[in-house]
Amino acid sequence: MSHEVGRLSPEELEAGIRAGKIETVITAIPDLYGRLVGKRIMGSFFREEVLGHGMHVCDYLLACDMEMDPTPGYRFTSWDTGYGDLHAVVDPSTLRTAAWLPDTAICLCDAVTEEGGPVSVAPRQILKRQLEKAHALDFHPHMGSELEFFLFSDSYAEARAKHYQDLATTQGYIEDYHLLSGTMVEDVIGEIRRKVHASAIPVEFSKGEWGPGQHEINLRYAEALEMADRHVLYKLAAKEIAHQQGHSLTFMAKWNAELAGSSLHIHTSLSRSDGSPAFGEPGAPLEGTPVSGPDCFRHWLGGLLAHARELAFFFAPTVNSYKRFQPGTFAPTGIAWSWDNRTAGFRGVGSGPSLRVECRIPGADANPYLAYAALIAAGLDGIERKLEPGPAFSGDVYAAEGLPQVPHTLGAALIELEKSDFARDAFGEDVIEHLLHFGRTELSHYESAVTDWERRRYLERV
Repeated sequence: MSHEVGRLSPEELEAGIRAGKIETVITAIPDLYGRLVGKRIMGSFFREEVLGHGMHVCDYLLACDMEMDPTPGYRFTSWDTGYGDLHAVVDPSTLRTAAWLPDTAICLCDAVTEEGGPVSVAPRQILKRQLEKAHALDFHPHMGSELEFFLFSDSYAEARAKHYQDLATTQGYIEDYHLLSGTMVEDVIGEIRRKVHASAIPVEFSKGEWGPGQHEINLRYAEALEMADRHVLYKLAAKEIAHQQGHSLTFMAKWNAELAGSSLHIHTSLSRSDGSPAFGEPGAPLEGTPVSGPDCFRHWLGGLLAHARELAFFFAPTVNSYKRFQPGTFAPTGIAWSWDNRTAGFRGVGSGPSLRVECRIPGADANPYLAYAALIAAGLDGIERKLEPGPAFSGDVYAAEGLPQVPHTLGAALIELEKSDFARDAFGEDVIEHLLHFGRTELSHYESAVTDWERRRYLERV
């Protein structure tokens, strides 16, 4: 893999450190939000100690909230256990140049116990467990993340000083596919494309999106774990590059009620161990579509539809996530599948070897390890139980009656997850209880907050 631009083998990393070309190695794990947390390690120490033995980080990183407050109530760790250490073991396949930073490499770690066993509630392990199930059936899931974000003229410091009010987007009009407005921010967007691509995260293209200052940079698809790693590294790089240019950007699902939300569209497909596309195998016509599809495609899609509502928390993990699900916004509200139809939660696209399913439910705030794991678990269940998706929906899903709906709130999604026997069987009781507590904590913070909206509405007039 070291031939890929920006990819580093352990030997190449060591040579770079000895030559003085790599001074720092960022060593990280993904937390429950999908953020990268970890340490900046001097290259010589990384080479001598960390690469082969790993590092220690506090286990509260997998049991705290957005403010880094240790959260009581987790079985995994608590004040009662004293918040001990996790052992973070370097995955050498993730070593790459962090081209957006000087003399820096970056890698990801797996969280393991002091005894060497996997930490079941770590997001990377949650995905790896589903991949093990897929591989046992001779399926190799491939994913592609399409991430949207808003770019602001304000820096992060300026945005904080303004209490995130009255932020100035870099454009004043919807710039979907507009080349002129893209040129106006090429100093930032182009730099993200170039630096991310040079960091072994292949980029396909960038484009303006359906909001003022909104952009999408598409990454090349890959096997699921590699794609999730690319996804979180890209988000970190994009924010840091925007900061370097005096700007800020957000992956919030809905930062402004008047503007489009920011989506994470996930394309899924399967291959066999010999590399052949499982969705490209001959099959019967797909009702309501112009293509034929193999049984595993139909049943995979059937599983996604069957479990989308109870797994919504995996796609929409914050209170803000659910503000995005509005009719007429290209964010889905109905759980249906359709052929090349952007009003549906699941969109069939491609044909033959390129046949795939696009899940349009997640927002840009989703944790890719959890979202991918949910899709794989649901799809495999569909294949094993031979679930049928039914005919493709035709028309405007927003206007349809009788379809199951994406949960409207975080609280509703947590209720669906709590009562899901499927989720507990697929992920394990410990994982589901951990995620439920994580979600309930997030919800409780929101429910106790007094918002600007409430003050404007009630302070004078009640």
